[in-house]
Amino acid sequence: MAVMNYKGGVGKTTLTANLGAVAAKRGFRVLLLDLDPQTNLTFSFFSIEEWHNRLKDNCTIRKWYDAEVPGRDVSLADLIVTPERVNKTFRDSGGRLDLISSHLGLIDIDLELAARLGGTTTIDGSKRKFLDLHSCLRGALTKDDFPDYDLVLIDCAPNFGLVTKTAIVACDRILVPAKADYLSTLGLDYLVGNCANLVEQFNDYVNHKDGTTRYRPITPEFLGVVFTMVQIYSQQVTAAQQMYIQEVLANSAVPVLDNKIRNSPRHFGDSGEGGVPAMVRGNGTDEVTREFDHLADEVLGGLAMSSAGRR
Repeated sequence: MAVMNYKGGVGKTTLTANLGAVAAKRGFRVLLLDLDPQTNLTFSFFSIEEWHNRLKDNCTIRKWYDAEVPGRDVSLADLIVTPERVNKTFRDSGGRLDLISSHLGLIDIDLELAARLGGTTTIDGSKRKFLDLHSCLRGALTKDDFPDYDLVLIDCAPNFGLVTKTAIVACDRILVPAKADYLSTLGLDYLVGNCANLVEQFNDYVNHKDGTTRYRPITPEFLGVVFTMVQIYSQQVTAAQQMYIQEVLANSAVPVLDNKIRNSPRHFGDSGEGGVPAMVRGNGTDEVTREFDHLADEVLGGLAMSSAGRR
């Protein structure tokens, strides 16, 4: 599942980190893939010092995309790391949370990938390059040497560059975190339209000249919009934010999830500082943790995953 929104600052990474940790606590085998150059998902589980010492040079997704053909020189499976601190919190559940780290230099990769789309003089050659590049992540995640995970969460950058497009091609579902405000909801229809155009173009190229056995059509679907940083007053969403939620419910092509994430600096202010997301640190009895558990039920239910720990 890709987690994305054109607008930054909507709690996307906090949602991804906590949802992945909660799923692992429930017994799932979870992989988090950090495709945002800000690297905040990675820093939710590793300190900056740990990242510099252990991951920066040889163990980030930038190294994988940086090859002439992504993944040709480096196996995606070789980049997987296991954050020790968070895994200790649910060791008895049988679950596991792994991570593929991002890199601040990933911001330059989109231009490099775009340059690789050129250089061919035939329509067939251009379409083949398009398919090769856009499906690189999809192919890597389905290789025989890649570990078997119940859930892969891909934290995307707030753009529609080539790296983000490889995530869309690779995913089955798309989750859109959004604040209930003008800027966060403004781009929802553009996001839907751009995803639809990418799917149409990719599948058209797959079916070019009666199809190809090398690639399969893609069918990513929007799981829904989840409203984050919601302001609660007297156990209700404030009127100003409810207006934007109702507008999305009425006009957006993306369904809206029933459960929301309230604004709680006490829980989410440190964004995972210490390597353990807030929703698996507590005892599960406070209101915010219970609300997040309900959201996890809804998301995992939308992915047809049972709480028993297996799909």
